[in-house]
Amino acid sequence: RKFYAEVILDESNKMDALVKQLLELMKLEYGKREFRNEKFNIVELINEVIRKCKVMLDDRKIDIKFEHEPEVQVFADSFYIEQVVTNYFTNAIKHAKEVNGIRQIEVKITNNEETKKVRVSVFNTGDNISENAISKIWGRFYKEDTSRNREDGGTGIGLALVKAIMTNYKNDYGVVNKENGVEFYFELDKE
Repeated sequence: RKFYAEVILDESNKMDALVKQLLELMKLEYGKREFRNEKFNIVELINEVIRKCKVMLDDRKIDIKFEHEPEVQVFADSFYIEQVVTNYFTNAIKHAKEVNGIRQIEVKITNNEETKKVRVSVFNTGDNISENAISKIWGRFYKEDTSRNREDGGTGIGLALVKAIMTNYKNDYGVVNKENGVEFYFELDKE
């Protein structure tokens, strides 16, 4: 009975988290969420996400590459931008595969003085996303690989959240297939 009670508790916690994510997604999609925009250092935020994911990186033997300036100021709600970075980063961890003897995630920050934007990109070595799936991955509950086990599978809401957040900010986001992997990106205002 104890085992079944633990399973029920675990499943109800997962359902609670899913419902909260869906409610948040709906608020974002319908413009019912107010952002607390402020200047903050995106480098610190990314380093914190990497630190939180260290166990997963070590378990999967993934090399992380993040070369950056000490400080890159952006203007946004750090809570929501952390969600975007976390979604991109955890997806990169799940999909990173060994290419030419290395399993790697590379995070880049690019300043564009002309547009006053900062682009953050997260690249992982591995398989490309099929052209058919590229437009679908931003929808609710979409998973390209439905055969995955539940621990790795996620809910299929993460990229829909990214889309909703970036749409609210009217900033660019997307994905690009590269020769040996996939790169997700988003842009933020500097001021």
